[in-house]
Amino acid sequence: MENLKIELKEKIIENLNLEDLSIDDIQDDDTLFGDGLGLDSIDALELIVILDKDYGIKISDPKKGKTIFESINSMAQFIMDNRN
Repeated sequence: MENLKIELKEKIIENLNLEDLSIDDIQDDDTLFGDGLGLDSIDALELIVILDKDYGIKISDPKKGKTIFESINSMAQFIMDNRN
């Protein structure tokens, strides 16, 4: 799962244009939204696209997104549990 977490960090930095961050700047349990990494609702849509395009996972219930995208840990666990 550690490789998946690194991969997720790389994808977030690349897809959300966070060039000023490195994977070492993002801790596995950092909050991705709000006071944590500071992502917003547009970024959430990008994360949904990453899950769909790269992992074959569709999120049908938007309310689940808040839990799924809480941290790198929660995203990685969701992918491990739901990957096609």
